[in-house]
Amino acid sequence: MPSQSEPINILCVDPLRNIFRQLKEAFPADGARIVLEPFVGRVLEHFEQETFEVLVLSSAALSSNHGVGIELLEVVSDKCPGTQILFLINPREIKLAASALKAGTYHYSKLPISDEELKLLVESALEKRPQYAPNLLLKHDKKSTTFESMVGGSTVMREVYRQIRQAAATDIPVLLSGETGTGKDLAARAIHQLSSRNGGPYVPAHLGALPEDLVASELFGHEKGAFTGALERRLGCFELAHKGTVFLDEISTIDEKIQISLLRLLEDRKLHRIGATKSLKVDVRVIAASNEDLEEAVSRRGFREDLFFRLDVLHVHMPALKQRDGDVPLLIDHFLKQFNKAYDKAVVGISPECVSRLHSYDWPGNVRELKNVINRAVVMCSGDVLLPEHLPRRLRSPQGGRAMVSLPVGSTLEAMEKEMLLRTLDFTGGNRRRAAEILGISRRTLYNKIDRYDL
Repeated sequence: MPSQSEPINILCVDPLRNIFRQLKEAFPADGARIVLEPFVGRVLEHFEQETFEVLVLSSAALSSNHGVGIELLEVVSDKCPGTQILFLINPREIKLAASALKAGTYHYSKLPISDEELKLLVESALEKRPQYAPNLLLKHDKKSTTFESMVGGSTVMREVYRQIRQAAATDIPVLLSGETGTGKDLAARAIHQLSSRNGGPYVPAHLGALPEDLVASELFGHEKGAFTGALERRLGCFELAHKGTVFLDEISTIDEKIQISLLRLLEDRKLHRIGATKSLKVDVRVIAASNEDLEEAVSRRGFREDLFFRLDVLHVHMPALKQRDGDVPLLIDHFLKQFNKAYDKAVVGISPECVSRLHSYDWPGNVRELKNVINRAVVMCSGDVLLPEHLPRRLRSPQGGRAMVSLPVGSTLEAMEKEMLLRTLDFTGGNRRRAAEILGISRRTLYNKIDRYDL
């Protein structure tokens, strides 16, 4: 059987339980988890709760209703491309085999079947299955790993979701902090969508991309003839966002003059177009974002302290991707679906080597970098499986962004193994499943070593 970092899941649909008993004999408890379901009508309920590498279905399960069984195979084949379907058929019902194969069955075999033949059949199915393929029937994952347009089920992201809901329940200014590419724009839009202002406009202003002399006009607008090139009146972001939300991205890049104007607007709720003779009242909720530490900018007098306090009423920090334990596979799955649809592709798998590179990389560009990597890989992939050759050169390197472990000559093998375990667990943020994958051992072996070294 192919090397597994954890036991494989096999769902056996067999009202007579004979095949179930054979599977239990063929695979040890630490190598496979065999789940018995006597009734074919309940199969989808299992796939809504967890993923199975192999579905073993006996023709006896279809004896009462062939139509329902074949329809079930079609659903599982379509929605769970990573599940291999094995159909074990009584010789007198051989006509069912053709329908089962058309519905997406990987292989069929006649009953009775020996334990050895059954084991070889399952192992062959595992070798041929995609190494990374989503289960689109999962219900609890969809609920627990997505929030508005954000994807992630880690502890730190659940805290972000809680803070976003808290921010949306009020109308106070919000400051979003975090490294570039962590999704501050998505968080801002989520706050707007969940707030009472969701019926009003959402206007983003990407201040870092604007020339200094255009920032004031972008934010506050200008009158015709206010300066050279002002050929007509222009409404600024705050005026366009009346009754809604304005998102000020890269707020740390604005100069002191603009900071003063922004502070006055926040205090008086009035704006003054450039070249205008009177001010206008605006009703706007302000969300600002910065990838720079604004407190540090205040301490070196690069940002006004009074403006910082006006913006930092409610602070939400977006964590770096390397701090989001377990979220990388979810994001890969999300972007794979997104770009499959965008480019009319059918990439359903990722090779083990490719998965290893994606998991061990540090992602300094965070979610945005991961998104761009999957976008590139899907475009370059001509088959249905992503390979290391489809990744950028920085990820194809054997080091792939891994932390290095150095030990002095003379260290014992036990000391080396213990240090490697400690450093790998630290690298994965304590994620034992990911640590086992990186080390190339099973989770059971990892647990044994952790107990042995009292880690």
